[in-house]
Amino acid sequence: MAIPKALLLAIIGSICLCSSTVLSARELGDAAMVEKHEQWMAKFNRVYKDITEKAQRFKAFKANVAFIESFNTGNHKFWLGVNQFTDLTNDEFRATKTNKGLKRNGARAPTRFKYNNVSTDALPAAVDWRTKGVVTPIKDQGQCGCCWAFSAVAATEGIVKLSTGKLVSLSEQELVDCDVHGVDQGCEGGEMDDAFKFIIKNGGLTTEANYPYTAQDGRCKTSTTSNSVATIKGYEDVPANDESSLMKAVANQPVSVAVDGGDVIFQHYSGGVMTGSCGTDLDHGIAAIGYGMTSDGTKYWLLKNSWGTTWGESGYLRMEKDISDKSGMCGLAMQPSYPTE
Repeated sequence: MAIPKALLLAIIGSICLCSSTVLSARELGDAAMVEKHEQWMAKFNRVYKDITEKAQRFKAFKANVAFIESFNTGNHKFWLGVNQFTDLTNDEFRATKTNKGLKRNGARAPTRFKYNNVSTDALPAAVDWRTKGVVTPIKDQGQCGCCWAFSAVAATEGIVKLSTGKLVSLSEQELVDCDVHGVDQGCEGGEMDDAFKFIIKNGGLTTEANYPYTAQDGRCKTSTTSNSVATIKGYEDVPANDESSLMKAVANQPVSVAVDGGDVIFQHYSGGVMTGSCGTDLDHGIAAIGYGMTSDGTKYWLLKNSWGTTWGESGYLRMEKDISDKSGMCGLAMQPSYPTE
């Protein structure tokens, strides 16, 4: 039976009306996201070279916001947030923020561990070296892949403060420019143990004010490096895959640790205690500056990062402590080390 023309026109009209309503909703959604992206650009002073790059960045931004919002609807002990990395794909984030120079899962020669005979029962229940004036403010490594230098400097600043009573912000740029032998290769990556070796051989490090950070590789300024203000006598490795030993060390001083910091969760971490599954492909150096327990009984490590104050908990991170995996959350127990005086 043929459909009357008037009825057919009514059906087509309703279909068109429905389609236009869906399109309008989609357009309105994109308009809201465009506005959010524009606000984000203003907040982080982001300028793109042309409309093509802006479209690419918007696409990444939109996908990341969707992931963040979806994740935060779940039942987690931590949450994600929009930050300075939200217009980067995770591959782009890895390329600019992770450290290819760390010895991934590599065996290290055994060294003396001076806290070996310390009983964990005698350790304080919680430690936060910031409250003792042992930690300098959060720094930002920018687009230079030298997290290894920031981690080593943070640990060195801590032991110098504990041994001399003076907290001095030391120069990461001196390590970037001058420690270019072996594994350590400035913005191309490095390892904290080798940084400690350089500091010992070099007779110390100068101040950040004397040798400012530029976030790029540069020529070593030998006349500046001769003005060393902080020295260390040696360094030690914490026994691998042993959070109990790591706790002994962190209870006594800040410690350099390596983690797998390249996934999208790490990229957008905003607060809380990071829990759950995590990789052990070590590619990022940070500093363990304490530990504690939340009101719900979750034990955590307190860590200092080098991505500025707009990432994480004003630049800091908490990760679950004493997990069943011996390598620790994101591999943080695999190769910790610290300088000695």
